[in-house]
Amino acid sequence: MFAQQRHQAIVDKLARDRSVRASELMDLFGVSFETVRRDLEYLENEGCLRRVHGGAIAKELDYSAEIPLPIRESIYQEEKTELALIAARYVSEGMSVALDASTTNLTLAKVLKAKFKRLTVLTNSLPIVQELIAVPDYTLVLIGGVIRQQEQSIVGDLAEEFAARFHADLFFMSLSGVTLAEGITDNGMGEVQVKKIMFANAKRTIALGDSSKFGQLSLIKVCACSEVERFVTDSRIDRELAEQFRQSGLELIYE
Repeated sequence: MFAQQRHQAIVDKLARDRSVRASELMDLFGVSFETVRRDLEYLENEGCLRRVHGGAIAKELDYSAEIPLPIRESIYQEEKTELALIAARYVSEGMSVALDASTTNLTLAKVLKAKFKRLTVLTNSLPIVQELIAVPDYTLVLIGGVIRQQEQSIVGDLAEEFAARFHADLFFMSLSGVTLAEGITDNGMGEVQVKKIMFANAKRTIALGDSSKFGQLSLIKVCACSEVERFVTDSRIDRELAEQFRQSGLELIYE
């Protein structure tokens, strides 16, 4: 098993269990203590965990701040895949779909690639374009503007003007946090402006967020919860919180 695969497995295990022992990892991967030590040290430096005696514990993420892209790519992957498979049910062959720049929508793009032969995809995400560019019957519309390197996204006045030209059948809006009181919130200031234009111009909008995002509050309000068609998340969503959303008249799908 390559180091990157071990790192992903460690992060996934911490997302589930919140802690892990070095001895477990040695048995799981069939590697030495020194290899496990290096893996945990690397992940701690990346901000994915906190090392403790004999292993590591999950590091609580601060949703009020923008979490670096490499960390977001490595966490909650099972949850993102689960919700992406649910979200794909609302797509049909030949549809035009807008995807904002996010690791959640990158996961959705991979699912769409496997399920549909012909789509038009509007996005400001370079990784999403890279994922879909080889699909022969996809029409990819890459929003033009200034590249924000750390997020591999395209933002700024030019991007906003460009995005305003298009009216997608369906916009999948990613989120960094959502509460009933404050609505859908996000962190990336440039990305949020493009997101708001995609939202304003789309015929329908579905909000996507893994279960860790519910009950969290991020920096910038995007819209009220009632303004989107429905929410799609994963099956680990707190059932009491899910019921609160439903009692508020919101549709929340997790299975």
